[in-house]
Amino acid sequence: MKFSAGTIKRIFSYLTPYRMAVLAGFLIGAVAALAGVASTFAVGRAMDQMVGIGKVRFPELTKILLLLVFIYLATSLAQYFAQRLANHVSYQAIARLRNDCSTKLNVLPVAWFDSHAEGDILSRYTNDMDNIAIALTSLLSQAFLGVPVLLLSLAFMLGQSRSMTLIVLIATPLIIVVNYAIAFFSQKSFARQQSVLGKISGFVNEHVSNQMLVKAFQHEDATQAAFEKQNQRLYRVGQKAQFASSLANPSARFVDHLAYIAIGAVGGLLLLRGGRGITIGVITSFTLYASQFSKPFIDLSGITSQIQTALVGAERSFMILESKEETPDPKTPLPLETVRGAVAFEHVYFSYVPSVPLIRDFNLRVSPGEMVAIVGKTGAGKSTLVNLLMRFYEIDQGRITLDGRDIRQLRRSDLRKAFGMVLQETWLMDGTIAENLRFGNPEASLDEMIKAAKEANIHEFISRLPQGYATPLGKSGLEISAGQKQLLTIARTILAQPPMLILDEATSSVDTLTEARIQAALTKLMEGKTSFVIAHRLKTIQNADQILVMKEGQVVEVGDHTELLKKGGYYAALYASQFEKS
Repeated sequence: MKFSAGTIKRIFSYLTPYRMAVLAGFLIGAVAALAGVASTFAVGRAMDQMVGIGKVRFPELTKILLLLVFIYLATSLAQYFAQRLANHVSYQAIARLRNDCSTKLNVLPVAWFDSHAEGDILSRYTNDMDNIAIALTSLLSQAFLGVPVLLLSLAFMLGQSRSMTLIVLIATPLIIVVNYAIAFFSQKSFARQQSVLGKISGFVNEHVSNQMLVKAFQHEDATQAAFEKQNQRLYRVGQKAQFASSLANPSARFVDHLAYIAIGAVGGLLLLRGGRGITIGVITSFTLYASQFSKPFIDLSGITSQIQTALVGAERSFMILESKEETPDPKTPLPLETVRGAVAFEHVYFSYVPSVPLIRDFNLRVSPGEMVAIVGKTGAGKSTLVNLLMRFYEIDQGRITLDGRDIRQLRRSDLRKAFGMVLQETWLMDGTIAENLRFGNPEASLDEMIKAAKEANIHEFISRLPQGYATPLGKSGLEISAGQKQLLTIARTILAQPPMLILDEATSSVDTLTEARIQAALTKLMEGKTSFVIAHRLKTIQNADQILVMKEGQVVEVGDHTELLKKGGYYAALYASQFEKS
């Protein structure tokens, strides 16, 4: 990976809102630069007071030393405030970048998340953006303090000796070339380092969150071996990147020290030949000016690894911003105020991978208020129908309509608001039970929550908790069972009172007795509402108006429970496999 001018430009575009703070930083840096140049001039005067006249003029020297103390105090204060401004501007800019990436995530399609590991996404938010902030802070600090010093030092050097200034101007481009060459050849290593770091973050996140399964299957040794393999790879790649980058600073200092030797030699010759205005003090101060002039470039070489890591992190972060968003909502969307619940799939084609077709020429009509059950073996395409209906994925051909309107002509928010979902994989946020219940209906009252919880058969459990509905859940709060989580998600959907329902194995995590009670509550909830129920336990969908039997993305049978059993086909075989003992 090469230095990307576009990436650098985008990074600095995030500093634009803070241009006044940046200007203030340069003004403070100019104060520090004036103080530094003044101190250098004072040191040169002090040298002239101590040599060349046979004795030291202590009164004059004392004044110079006191002036130096004042100058150093002023310089320290200026450097402190410049650093504070650099920190403020950098972290404000990265806060904006994080916010932009978070906003972007909300408009990315589900397919994007399916193809990116959760840990890698988190690594871009944490490691990569932190690296950008650290490097940006260092760069701004160097710029605030270095640019004014560089300009003033150059002016004073030209005023003292153009010949010695020429030496400095020749050495400086060499420092830049050395820095660039080392950075250019080590950048690929930094890119690999951040990529491996993202994979390790994903690996650790996955295995820590599933530690119970790791222990249950005695997979600790294999997990440790896999981690050590990735960790060793990070060690090798990181060591190579850091070693290459660490050459920049000593190489730049070597070139700089060669320039000091040349300045000393040329200055000595000029002094011996009686050069006009050349004294020991002038040579001393000129050497200090040269040191101040080259210091920004030397310091820059010292943070080469930070800059390279930040550039790679920026490329990875901007990759989120550059990812293709969901197909935008139509400019003039069709209204969807009162939902009747008539759904139709018309000649629908879809595939996750273009070369592997899944759903081909699929047709279905659902009348308002019907309960449609979707059954079939794992991988038959049951959840895919729901993904298409909710527009988590876009169909390849055909169309899907809701109340006669093509769902692509509706706002996604309107479409998804029409459905309440209870999924097999429960999700509860860190917060109180009440906050989790209100996720589907923010305006719900306590009485409404209690009613929904009673219908979902979870109120009794909640009422036994010391804090009741104010009990916090999550890692920092109460840990509840998978079945209790499922009951809460069902209560959340009941509380939302959506006009249509999608139930994907909604009772898979509860016991048989609780399942019967929930099934009764769901039956009551589904009255008069179009419902799509994905089920493996066929006894839960015997009352469905339509049962779609899917196999390899195709609907092979359609009918109610009695009709399908009479046919003696694929559904009858699935049913018999579950109830053959009965």
